[in-house]
This record gives sequence, structure tokens and C-alpha cells, in this order.
Amino acid sequence: MYTNKLLIVALAVMPAFAFTQTVPYKVVFDITSSDTAAQKAVIRQMRGISQSRPDAQLEVAIYGEALPMVMKGKSIIADAIQELSSSKKASFKVCAATMKRNNIDKSQLLAGVDVVPDAIFEIVTKQHEGWGYIKVAQ
Repeated sequence: MYTNKLLIVALAVMPAFAFTQTVPYKVVFDITSSDTAAQKAVIRQMRGISQSRPDAQLEVAIYGEALPMVMKGKSIIADAIQELSSSKKASFKVCAATMKRNNIDKSQLLAGVDVVPDAIFEIVTKQHEGWGYIKVAQ
């Protein structure tokens, strides 16, 4: 009888232990907008997540009309991008195909911005690896 009660208690408490395990918190943001409000919003969202989850891994996939967001002399959030990317908690990945279509080379990008062959493939890969997905829009 005692063994049965102990087993029931153990089974009842097991789910609580499962939730206490730390699961990596990873989010990929998808931005294609030239809207500066959307660009500021992604920085605000990243800072909020970083404050509530200091262990979070964050990535922004930039393509389409969002390209100026990571360009020298054009970005209105350059300081924030450099601050976040230097913290190693966040990365900014720009699409090489978008750069090619717009005749932009890596020397025109902000420090700390990386180039990926295809931003959509980058996003899908992250989702396949279990990352959360947020489409940035205003």
C-alpha cells in the first residue's frame, strides 16, 4: 500500500521536474520592411527578450527592403545593432541574394553583420533546429 502511494506521488510530481529543466531560448526574427518603426521594434523586442532571458540566442534575418537597416550611413539603428551583435547574444544575418540584387557588397555593411546565402533558407533552417519565429511588421 505504501509503495503504491509513493508511486502515485512520484508520478504526480514528475511533470513539475520536466518543466524545471532549462531549454535553450532561441528566436529568429524575419524582417523585410524599410519601415523604420519596424526596425526599431525588432531592437526593442530583442532587448526585452534579452532582459527577461539573459541566456537567449537571438538572430535577425534581413532581406528585401530591410537592407538599409544594416548599411553604413543608412541605418538609423546602427548603434543598437553593433551593441547587440557585440554582446554575442544576438546576430544579424543579411541575405547575399538581396545584396546582389541591390549591388551592395560586404564593405557597405555595419560591423558585426554577417552574410548568409539566402535569408529564407536561414530562417527555415533555424525553425528546423527548434528556434521560435517572429515576423517583424508594423
